[in-house]
Amino acid sequence: MSETVTIDIWSDVMCPWCVIGYRNLQAGLAQLEGEIAAEIRWLPFELNPDMPPEGEESRAHIARKYGRTGEQAAQASDMMAERARAAGFPFDYTGEGEAPPATMWNTFAAHRLLRWALVSHGAAAQTRLKLALFTAHFQQRRRIGERAVLLDIAEEAGFNRDSAAAALDDEALAQTVRAEERRAFDMNVTGVPAMVIDGQFLVPGAQGPETYANVLRKIVAKRVSS
Repeated sequence: MSETVTIDIWSDVMCPWCVIGYRNLQAGLAQLEGEIAAEIRWLPFELNPDMPPEGEESRAHIARKYGRTGEQAAQASDMMAERARAAGFPFDYTGEGEAPPATMWNTFAAHRLLRWALVSHGAAAQTRLKLALFTAHFQQRRRIGERAVLLDIAEEAGFNRDSAAAALDDEALAQTVRAEERRAFDMNVTGVPAMVIDGQFLVPGAQGPETYANVLRKIVAKRVSS
């Protein structure tokens, strides 16, 4: 009989390492099929909370934020794309027409929708929305900082559009997201992905499938023996 663990992932939709880490986690869990299962919940972390509504082109953002040249920013983006492809989530543009520039957006509204999905529909539904947002950002290059686009994505992912719109207007929900962001700060989570297993074991950064599998085995073994 398999053991079940909870995995809370602090993550931002804008973070390429987050989708790479998630894909590698899934590969690690596949190695543990029949042995360990996981309930995954997504927690809010904004890499760029001050991002303006109009967003910023991704390579220009990397160059500005990290003090890199345009060439260095391009190399970093290409390296990230290679890692994503290896994880099974290529960043190749799949939208219609000419590809718009890859752009960083403000994600607070997206985090509100993700919290609503978890509370109203459960962890599996929240992950479905999270993956839809990853796809919209990295593969379709949609303007996910915009309300109408977020509602389109939610509806396409099987959620009621009117309920999603109400969630975006829910101030109590917004305060809950802010409180979760402060909790990350209190836990010294300064980068994402940051995975907390069973509420106590922190695994920082995007690890490989074998690492996730080994960590989960050790945690479950400790639980069983205690």
